[in-house]
Amino acid sequence: MSKVTWKGGTILAPVPVVLVSCGTVEKPAAITVAWTGIISSDPPRLYISVRPERNSYGIIKDSGEFCVNMLPSELVRKLDYCGIKSGRNEDKLSKQKLTAIPCTQISAPMIAQSRIALECKVIEVIPHGSHDMFIADIAAVNVEDSLVDESGKLKIEQAGLVAYAHGTYFALGKKVGSFGFSCKQKRAKSVSVKDPKIRKKLKK
Repeated sequence: MSKVTWKGGTILAPVPVVLVSCGTVEKPAAITVAWTGIISSDPPRLYISVRPERNSYGIIKDSGEFCVNMLPSELVRKLDYCGIKSGRNEDKLSKQKLTAIPCTQISAPMIAQSRIALECKVIEVIPHGSHDMFIADIAAVNVEDSLVDESGKLKIEQAGLVAYAHGTYFALGKKVGSFGFSCKQKRAKSVSVKDPKIRKKLKK
């Protein structure tokens, strides 16, 4: 297929869109972030990239802690608002009726309305042009109990999470595969034959 070539730009998509909370339960702050991702599985580690001029930047850099909150798509307007408005001018969480509650391993709060919340401890800050990258260890994972089945398995497809792609938000939808499914062999379907005459012929 033919292609149109543009100059380099931030068009990698889709990416997660998350609400990063910081500060304390008594004085919480939050910022919506789309530049985020996992960078290591052992130890579990992720990054977020934040502009230095943002209010949450200084709070995260000073405290060395933050929480990555994954909200459902029905709260996307709240997510968008917290990315546009500054915490210097208003209490965004209170205005959007989002509740800061204690984390288990860090002093920064998590958001009660999140489906999944990752408690993070910063290990390194790397300047990268318009944004600084905060690399952090994931100290704890908090999952809404309705997303965990009786066997303890996470049913993340029921979380209703939201993704970001080139200035637009999308609700995650149809499942098209699972990790490793392309290499799994198809199982032959077993056929039940009740007629004894036919069963006898099949044995021959």
